[in-house]
Amino acid sequence: MMDLTGEAHSALIARLKREEGLRLFPYKDTVGITTIGYGRNLEYVGISKMEAEIMLENDIESVISELKKTYTFFKDLDEARKIVFIDMAFNMGIHGLSQFRHMIAAVAKGDYKLAAKEMLNSKWAAQVKNRANDLAYLMETGKL
Repeated sequence: MMDLTGEAHSALIARLKREEGLRLFPYKDTVGITTIGYGRNLEYVGISKMEAEIMLENDIESVISELKKTYTFFKDLDEARKIVFIDMAFNMGIHGLSQFRHMIAAVAKGDYKLAAKEMLNSKWAAQVKNRANDLAYLMETGKL
């Protein structure tokens, strides 16, 4: 893959890191192109499928970590209901999920039918339609 020796490759990496600088959030470069990382041109290069898969796995792990910290009952949920929480937090962030107070209270009590009803009785459900219906079914039945 690389036409450079190990030493030359290392020198190139060090040079590009120094010249490009690391930016962990998207920014506009000197010619107005949306860029991230060490000069990755998001408008013309984007990311690879493999990079997207790695980002997805990292994001899922981050969401699970937040859910464990925020909801003590999360660890005791069956897999289907964990998936519901992970999916919702992934979609709207942990703060967005926290707005579902009645749903969360119902889950904490084990009333999954009420939790599903509360999920569907929301602005979010109207926005994501089938996703909400699918997740409410998972919540109510616990069936994957």
